[in-house]
Amino acid sequence: MDRILSTHAGSIIRPQSLLDFSAQAERGEAIDEKAYGEALQEAVNDVVRRQAEIGIDVVDDGEMGKSSWITYLYERTSGIEPRMVESETGRVYPPSRDRIAFPEFYVEHDKQQAEEIFEAMGMVAPDTPEDGPKFVKRYIVTGPLEYDRSALDRDIENFKQALEGVDVTEAFLPVVAPASAYWLDNEHYESEEDFVFALADVLRQEYKAIVDAGFLLQVDDAVLVHEYDSVLSEGGSIEDYRRWAELRVEATNHALEGLPEDSIRYHVCHGSWHGPHAFDPPLKDVIDLVLRVKARYYLIEMANPRHEHEWQIWEDVELPDEKVLVPGVVTHHTNVVEHPEVVAQRLVRLAGVVGRERVMGGTDCGFAQGAFLRRVHPSIQWAKLEALAEGTRLATKQLWGAKAAV
Repeated sequence: MDRILSTHAGSIIRPQSLLDFSAQAERGEAIDEKAYGEALQEAVNDVVRRQAEIGIDVVDDGEMGKSSWITYLYERTSGIEPRMVESETGRVYPPSRDRIAFPEFYVEHDKQQAEEIFEAMGMVAPDTPEDGPKFVKRYIVTGPLEYDRSALDRDIENFKQALEGVDVTEAFLPVVAPASAYWLDNEHYESEEDFVFALADVLRQEYKAIVDAGFLLQVDDAVLVHEYDSVLSEGGSIEDYRRWAELRVEATNHALEGLPEDSIRYHVCHGSWHGPHAFDPPLKDVIDLVLRVKARYYLIEMANPRHEHEWQIWEDVELPDEKVLVPGVVTHHTNVVEHPEVVAQRLVRLAGVVGRERVMGGTDCGFAQGAFLRRVHPSIQWAKLEALAEGTRLATKQLWGAKAAV
């Protein structure tokens, strides 16, 4: 390419028309499937058109057809049973040193987030009892995992239709990674390895279908990096973490086997929540695991102020040939809209290390990891993406000069 391309990490805030249907489903009410299908197609059409209009080069469907970036898989896979299980804390979130260090903040954070989600669903958040048993929703593997691709086929066809007549460079669909299939407990497979690879076999069907449809495949893996902190918070060692992670990297590559690396994007982040992130692992400590995944594009946080400095690791870490870095140059972690000049500066300094042809502009993570979990206001989301597109154009002019194709 003769310019810096813009893209993002995948999830985009759903319109109210879709949220109304999702809320009905959460409340156990019957849904008009025909009306839902029409609303879904309209939402995908709109999100694709809007990305193109503001200048995003590599677009997706915003994950409009998914309940969340993780749990959608459980809805499409048999052998999994949702179950309320007793929890010491009453929280579904993974343990972390961040939560240990800032307990008062997280009490407020979790309560506020739960209230916002339940309000969006037209429900009242249940109180967590101070005494007595507490329960959280988990997903239990009770039988062999088998994938039903009907919802994926629907998403692919909706996306193809939305792309007709739209001028973009490429299109991608995001899916979950084996390591990030969280809140999933195994009661069926004999070993952890059997369980993880059975999950990879399920995901392999999804991955192949997306590539066969002509799209780039984005594998979302937020948990791979965050588990570092979870393991250490419970007294484990770095070696314990690496054993956990290496198995799942191997499973990811198993799921990707036979697919062209040029079609694969691999996205890692340090968790999408709005919190201190004071105990996130240094990127230099986990980057070797990230680069083992057989992908061409690596989407990594760089706009989050806890990690912005980590562009410097590429002065010491060799980026393999033909690989492309897609740093987050705007973040979902704050409502501040980045100035396009800041976006350009972030891209230009990284390009100075790895080469201008090996950098794209992206976001730290998605703007709505779940249908009811938005990270910024929709108007700010689009302003950030517009700043991203403008910043990549500025970076292109700085890196290619008068001959820049923008």
